[in-house]
Amino acid sequence: MEKKILFICGSMNITTQMQQIAAELPEHAKFFTPFYADGFIKLLNKFKLLEFTIIGDKRARECYRYLESQNLTIDYGGTQHDYDLVVTCSDLVVQKNIRDKKRIVVQEGITDPERFSYHLVKTFKFLPRWFAGTSANGISNNFDYYCVAGEGYRDLFLRKGVKPEKIRVTGIPNFDDCKKYYDNDFAHKGYVLACTSDLREKFRYENRKKFIQNALKIANGRQLIFKLHPNEKFERRTAEIKKWAPDALVYTSGSAEEMIANSEALITSYSSTIYVGLALGKEVYSVLDMEELRQLTPVQNGCAARHIADVCREVIDGKENASGEAARSPEKQTPLHV
Repeated sequence: MEKKILFICGSMNITTQMQQIAAELPEHAKFFTPFYADGFIKLLNKFKLLEFTIIGDKRARECYRYLESQNLTIDYGGTQHDYDLVVTCSDLVVQKNIRDKKRIVVQEGITDPERFSYHLVKTFKFLPRWFAGTSANGISNNFDYYCVAGEGYRDLFLRKGVKPEKIRVTGIPNFDDCKKYYDNDFAHKGYVLACTSDLREKFRYENRKKFIQNALKIANGRQLIFKLHPNEKFERRTAEIKKWAPDALVYTSGSAEEMIANSEALITSYSSTIYVGLALGKEVYSVLDMEELRQLTPVQNGCAARHIADVCREVIDGKENASGEAARSPEKQTPLHV
């Protein structure tokens, strides 16, 4: 029997992952929405205080235009139907109209470091989880399943307090087959790529001058290319780069993953793109602990969307997934690898 599923999108990374999962569920009716909010968060957004997040109007418009271009059925805010299942990217914000629905959370990518704000949220339960950023993803346990990138993230979320029976190691669609990014038409090859972050847009400190100078040192005469984070103020950030690295190329659009595939080395601060570099065996540099990042690199199974779709079927249909495994405790579960 056909069921109705709502996919809550956001950034292009989230949105394209949701699109791939939906494509693996041809027997059900799929609807899509940009990320939305209600209550106090909606009020903050009204006053343009959340433009640096997926709730902001800029990201919402980009998401909406993409959904339209792909001829996907849009239900902005999920108001048109009584949904049998909601697939979302976060439990930091749980919208009022989906709180009584079956829900699956899909990991988007890298999570924020556990800063002071994370420990505050863990200690003082009355604080909103979004105050700690993505470091607090999963800790609500307010979902049916959390589909995560790999065994490393399973262990990380267990340590954070996510219930083991709610974690499914499926891989995540945009990071499960990084070798596919070698098939591209990006014009350059053999360069050093620096993927920037949007820390300052999120009102966090970043020494961009130091980041650029470090990139120049690592490049050591090789062509240096900067790929700006889509949430950054492009004109201002480009001017910064040209001030300290006048010969560097700066891209504000295009596939960062394909750029990584053509590069010799990758430099990042806080970006999920680092997992593409690690999966492809690139020379990688980050302010984060490299050994931990290697352990957290998403599983390369090439079929994460199908595995997540199987989890969706378990929840809405009560059936075993295509691998013949019913929902069960991860301690006794073989990860969905191929």
